[in-house]
Amino acid sequence: MSDSTSYTDDHAASGIDAPLPTIETWPNQFPNYQIEIDIPEFTSVCPKTGLPDFGTITIEYVPDQLCLELKSLKMYTLAYRDLGIFQENVVNCFLRDIVSACRPKSAVVTGSFAPRGGLGSRMVAKFEARQTGAGRGE
Repeated sequence: MSDSTSYTDDHAASGIDAPLPTIETWPNQFPNYQIEIDIPEFTSVCPKTGLPDFGTITIEYVPDQLCLELKSLKMYTLAYRDLGIFQENVVNCFLRDIVSACRPKSAVVTGSFAPRGGLGSRMVAKFEARQTGAGRGE
């Protein structure tokens, strides 16, 4: 007898490969600084219960050649509104898509989600570009 309340592989993978708007970029003009972006009204949907998840997504990155264009990032963020996806996957998908868009030197995406059933959650996903020329004075 199966437990109808069990989470499935389909629940776990829900939303990960959803088509989302492209995050556009523009050429960076300065070296060695950090950009922080707060998205305080993030929403998505739990793929199992269909209930909304509310949270704040914070993006911190050190740009290399490209910076994230904010209007396209907003459109990307809004695409999650009706998407069934676990909170953990939201944070990791944001990181994946940001790294793909702008190839930063480093990036950290933090998701702080409102409590459900008395439990709040916070996820952190990190990326650091491989250093080339290490040991050669570069």
